[in-house]
Amino acid sequence: MAEVKLTTDNFKAEVLESEIPVLVDFWAVWCGPCKMVAPVVAEIAEEYEGKVKVGKVNIDEEQMLAMQYNITAIPTLILFKNGEPAQQLVGLRSKAEIEGIL
Repeated sequence: MAEVKLTTDNFKAEVLESEIPVLVDFWAVWCGPCKMVAPVVAEIAEEYEGKVKVGKVNIDEEQMLAMQYNITAIPTLILFKNGEPAQQLVGLRSKAEIEGIL
């Protein structure tokens, strides 16, 4: 399963009510480091299918979600478990670093 585009409308169902952990990538089109981490996040979405859901929040389109989770720098990756933020990584990270929070 590919990454899920997360919006204010589907965030509760896709993330907060998910039965499996959800890795949420807060990003923006104009963000260079976001573009660099995107293929790694996509790879994780494929490799961990069924174990971890991967969603993406475009902070320019979904400013309320960005504010709700205090996103002050991007990319920011937040792992949600049982509807709660459990781990967070800010900035460009390696695949190993991202896998380390899963």
